[in-house]
Amino acid sequence: MTSPYPDLILGFMRLSDYPELATSNALADWIEARLDQGLDTFDHADIYGDTQCESAFGEALRARPALRQRLRVITKTDIVHARDGVVKHYRAEGGYVASAIDASLQRLAMEQIDTFLIHRPDPLMDAASVARALEDAVRAGKVARIGVSNFLPEQWRWLQANTELPLVCNQSELSLRANAALSDGTLEAHLRDNLHWLAWSPLGGGALQEGALAETLKRLQEDTGLSATALAVAWLRMIPGQPTPVLGSMKPGRIEEALAGLNAELKRTDWFALLEAARGQEVP
Repeated sequence: MTSPYPDLILGFMRLSDYPELATSNALADWIEARLDQGLDTFDHADIYGDTQCESAFGEALRARPALRQRLRVITKTDIVHARDGVVKHYRAEGGYVASAIDASLQRLAMEQIDTFLIHRPDPLMDAASVARALEDAVRAGKVARIGVSNFLPEQWRWLQANTELPLVCNQSELSLRANAALSDGTLEAHLRDNLHWLAWSPLGGGALQEGALAETLKRLQEDTGLSATALAVAWLRMIPGQPTPVLGSMKPGRIEEALAGLNAELKRTDWFALLEAARGQEVP
């Protein structure tokens, strides 16, 4: 399976954590620096910052339009946050998805979304109408490819059964700290169905430096000269299908460490030592 994605994707969910990127020019500088590193794919969702992350990205592109031709954007919809007495819920409905695509294009100041994802599996999903909305968007050139996020195999297969367009990816959690999918058949389902895995929270949500895993990472850091971030990325990339990390950190130093991990190769025994430390038990 050949991945349609670069080896590292940069996520925008935590943009508000970086006040130094609050102006359009500062964010445009950051985007341009990442493009110069060869990183051209940026991950969004309409709920990130309650649409403000997409809007800030779009303002940066309006401030520096030449960047638009050098980058690709992934974004998502169907989660509706709780507000004004309305419970949090999902809206995987054709009309809602169609409107969300148009709204994201406007906020992002883009003519086309590279990959549009249904963000969460909706137990009330009208799969046929969602499929039609996605197909119409691809036909109109608003979206290049479609996929899902946080779906289990039978959930993505039901959507796939309703459209002739291929689902190209599933963006789901995978890391040293979230590794159950390596033992329950979920990984093999991705491979069999030709869905590339976009791994969110690839650094374990900042929980790498805890317990036995921290001790094993420290030993391997001494052996290899790689940081914990680089080791976590190298571990992830050894998994069949080479899942693509969606890095949440926007710190240039952390991005450099992740890039170093892409070029590193772990011994098989070290890969299993990290898995054992993360799980707190030997592999069966």
